[in-house]
Amino acid sequence: MLGSIAIVAGTAIGAGMLALPLATAALGMVPAILLMVVIWGLSAYTSLLMLEINLRSGVGDNVHAITGKLLGKKGQIVQGASFLSLLVALTAAYLTGGSSLLVLKAQNMFDIVLDNQVAVVLFTLVLGGFAALGVAWVDKVSRFLFSLMILLLIVVVLFLLPEVSIASMATSAVAQSLTSSWMAAIPVVFTSFGFHVCIATLVRYLDGDTVSLRKVLLIGSTIPLACYIFWLLVTLGTVGGSEINGFNGSLPALISALQEIAHTPLISKCISLFADLALITSFLGVTLSLYDFVAELTRAKKTFVGRAQTWLLTFVPPLLCALYVPEGFVAVLGFAAVPLVVMIIFLPIAMALRQRQIQPQGYQVVGGTFALGLAGILGAIIIGAQLFVAL
Repeated sequence: MLGSIAIVAGTAIGAGMLALPLATAALGMVPAILLMVVIWGLSAYTSLLMLEINLRSGVGDNVHAITGKLLGKKGQIVQGASFLSLLVALTAAYLTGGSSLLVLKAQNMFDIVLDNQVAVVLFTLVLGGFAALGVAWVDKVSRFLFSLMILLLIVVVLFLLPEVSIASMATSAVAQSLTSSWMAAIPVVFTSFGFHVCIATLVRYLDGDTVSLRKVLLIGSTIPLACYIFWLLVTLGTVGGSEINGFNGSLPALISALQEIAHTPLISKCISLFADLALITSFLGVTLSLYDFVAELTRAKKTFVGRAQTWLLTFVPPLLCALYVPEGFVAVLGFAAVPLVVMIIFLPIAMALRQRQIQPQGYQVVGGTFALGLAGILGAIIIGAQLFVAL
């Protein structure tokens, strides 16, 4: 159970954490926490809904197979397209964020002014190569890097907590359109709670033990919520929402501001390394999933030529997006909320309704039809928020 809880928490916690202060700065501390609690509740409910679907379908089935059973070929196409869109959007977001941190590092460490497009290509070539090495290599590297990232997060939070100013939190709300502030924050916060892709694996791992799986999903999803609240506390409470909002979504600006507050060179390096690891661990996990998905779709051979073709199909679309879409890290990460809503809200609702009709017996998450309808409304709000921002 402890290992499964770590998988759930680890899948959620990543580069999305870095975007949270940038996305919620205009709201202020209390509204930002309230929004996160609501999104956490929605994510926890939909995870239990997906648990219900998995348990009733049978231990061992993956999401694609379950979708085919309940919604047919059309449902599988929607699920596959959503999954592919999500992975491409996340990869593009991490390329954008990673390249901006690379530019900052080149400037601070070597006094080199690196062109942003060159940085995007370098980041893709250096770290993207891990995807082609296979799951065994990525698993070993990711375990070590993720453990180090969590350790650094604890160190940074503990060191910056004494620097938190109540005045900074109280004045962190920015005088601008309240609607646009909420609309910009909702998709990014929702994307930060996306851990649902591991549920089918955990059902198999714990042999369909309903009680244990419920505890795993609820505890595992609460850990990211606690981490995010502490992270917002030490960012909005030290730098201040007004100043962060003035960064216009710039991740390097946020990291530099935190480093200035830290004063101590060691903690400053810890902040920089934490940001790097948050991006790298997320990037490795997402690109490995995307690489394997593309390889399965194209039925690529495991030869050098086959791997090279799969690598190009995996990285060229998000690379082009990172090179030529100017919106940046937070905006692209927010766009990922659209396919994520389809994957973990709309499709599960449709499958649960169908499954409850044809198979009324078995585990059922509380709330009935009312909860399904409420989840659907919240999902529509998230998509509407992202469309509002895009337009």
